[in-house]
Amino acid sequence: MPSALPALRARLDRFGVLLSGLCLIHCLAGLFLVGVLGLGGGVLLDPAIHRIGLVLALLVGASTIGLAALRHGHRLPLAIGASGLALMLGAVLVDHGRGEALLTIIGVVLVACAHVINLRRSC
Repeated sequence: MPSALPALRARLDRFGVLLSGLCLIHCLAGLFLVGVLGLGGGVLLDPAIHRIGLVLALLVGASTIGLAALRHGHRLPLAIGASGLALMLGAVLVDHGRGEALLTIIGVVLVACAHVINLRRSC
């Protein structure tokens, strides 16, 4: 049973990368559909989607990156992940537009990188 916890953390890290990718796609699709085509603003720009995504990112990030950093002692994933989550929080707090998109995109890329580094360090 001792190997079950690392396997669960690895699955959660992979889920974190997937979640980051989906967030990135959502953000880019929103920019394109709303900005270029003028479609889907009510759904794609709904603040609830961004708040739910941030909560999921915080939960997955804390449970995988934070706990694994405590276990394996590597602080780089923790620093990168925390920076990404802080940028994502900033994106939720600003008005919709380029600033929000930029903060979100950089934030989710950093969080995804932290998950990938965490996966490599945990092996």
